[in-house]
Amino acid sequence: MENETFAQALRRYRGVLSLRDVARLATCGKSYVGDLEAGRRRPSPTIAVALDNALHAGGHLVELASVPATANVLEKAAALQQGLDRHVAAGPLSEAGVEDWEYTAERHGRATRYRPDEQLLPDLVDDFTALRRHLGHRHPPPVRRRLAVVTARMSGLMALTLLKAGEPAARTWWRTARQFAAAVEDRSTMSWLYAQEAYQLYYGGDLYGAVELALRSQHLAGGLPCVGPALAAPLQARAHAALHQTDEAAAALARAQTALDRLDPTEQIASAFGYSESQLRFHSGNAWTHLAQTERAREDHERALELYPLSEHTDRALVQLDQAACLNADGETAAAAAHAAAALTALPAAHRSALIIYRARELAATVPRARRALPEVRELHDVLALPAGGEDTGHGADRAGDRAGR
Repeated sequence: MENETFAQALRRYRGVLSLRDVARLATCGKSYVGDLEAGRRRPSPTIAVALDNALHAGGHLVELASVPATANVLEKAAALQQGLDRHVAAGPLSEAGVEDWEYTAERHGRATRYRPDEQLLPDLVDDFTALRRHLGHRHPPPVRRRLAVVTARMSGLMALTLLKAGEPAARTWWRTARQFAAAVEDRSTMSWLYAQEAYQLYYGGDLYGAVELALRSQHLAGGLPCVGPALAAPLQARAHAALHQTDEAAAALARAQTALDRLDPTEQIASAFGYSESQLRFHSGNAWTHLAQTERAREDHERALELYPLSEHTDRALVQLDQAACLNADGETAAAAAHAAAALTALPAAHRSALIIYRARELAATVPRARRALPEVRELHDVLALPAGGEDTGHGADRAGDRAGR
């Protein structure tokens, strides 16, 4: 495994064997093997060979044992840090401690708007691992409540990040998040979680399920001016639009505008925990795109691109793909394909997520067969690594419901 230390490899090769079993096979002391696994000691060349042979490591342990001594210092530093973390987590959290975790969750929420998922996920996992050490200890009730809310929000971020990466494991994280929020009866967090989970159903083609969860989000808010309804109502509108339910979509967009207007300015931000006018314009434009009301859609597209900063790679690309869809709906196939290809080409590689590629392939699949020989269409297929004139054969291409956007 890449960047694996001797201690990590030894633990992996040991598997279900006990320390005593390994010590007996390698003819050394049990405590010595334990020190090697903890990174407290370095193996001698003789012991490295003995362990490698005993555990059938194929020379890997011998190779890692020969890594320069500086790596030993790094192992010791890592072990020291873990010990310190466990020591701090053993006691109750202070006011400053829980505030720091709340800030950490907010920081990750903002990072969802500009960091690629493959960069965000490891940091999120590392911080969540550290947060978990606090959960098993006793804290004053107010601190424990705040810690539960942080855990619910971090679980929601895990689900969101996995969702954007196309990982089905996102579904189980929603359940975990809801359990923590429900345990402290935090209705605004529950509302936010149901709104975000509705997006997963929407992306999966379960449009009626997405509407149900969006309504649940708005119900849980109970009139509170919080982010959940501001997220849920436009998602509901997009699902209604994909089902060609124009009146229902328009009504949901009106509720979305009301929910946004009621939000505190501190929540009208670029964050997974916020909602802004730029997002509403994007989502509204997407709904009108679904309904083929291209003039209304273009107004929202243009306004969204005016409001979004250039660093907002994902949403800007999705708005541009909606613009291409409108061109295609108006019969301007060549312009639509060129616009979509340009949007993908301009997007940094790290931000070409599964969601964006899926949306672009979905657009390419709607081009009439008679027009697939156009140079612009062929260029789009080249950008998507699809054969000219081919169909989208990627996983998740269920066309029972037209679904789009973030």
